[in-house]
Amino acid sequence: MIIILYPSMKTVVLLSLLLALFSAKLVFEDNFDFLDFDKWRHDITLAGGGNWEFQIYDNNRSTTFVKDGVLNIKPVLTEDKIGAQNVRAGYTYDLWGGSPADQCTANFFYGCSRTSNGNNYINPIMSGKLTTVESFKFTYGRVEVKAKLPKGDWLWPAIWALPRNNEYGEWPASG
Repeated sequence: MIIILYPSMKTVVLLSLLLALFSAKLVFEDNFDFLDFDKWRHDITLAGGGNWEFQIYDNNRSTTFVKDGVLNIKPVLTEDKIGAQNVRAGYTYDLWGGSPADQCTANFFYGCSRTSNGNNYINPIMSGKLTTVESFKFTYGRVEVKAKLPKGDWLWPAIWALPRNNEYGEWPASG
C-alpha cells in the first residue's frame, strides 16, 4: 500500500496521530492486590476446552490466589483432593453447583459431571481458569501482560484474548 501525503495532509495526519496517542484511556487494569470477582470469573468445568485438556477447572483458593501483587494459578493433583482410587474408578465428580459462584460454566465434553469406571478416569489435574467475559470487553487497543508461565507435563499455560460473542462463528473465526 502506498500513501501519498500532500503538504496540508501531513499536519492533519500528525494531528490525528497525536490526538489518538494522548486521548487513549485506560479501560481495564488489575494489579492483583486481591482477587477481584467483579473483574474475574472462574470457569468451572471438566470439559477440557475442546482440546480434551486433562484438568478440572475449579473455583478454589488452592488453585487460584493472589499473593504479593501476583495472580497465582497453581495446578494440583486431583487425587490429593478426592483420593487416587476415586480418580481411577467408582467415583462421580459433579460440578453442576448450587450457586453462581460454584456453577458449572461449560457442559460440553462431559464438562459438568464425569464418572471414573476403570476405563475412564477423572481428570488427574485441578487448576484454575479466570476470564473477564462478564466484566470487560474492548474493540481496539493495546494489551500489556506481564506473566511467568510454568513448564511441565500436562501443563498448557495460556493467555488468550477471546471474544465475548462469536459474531463470526465459533473459535477461531471470531478471534
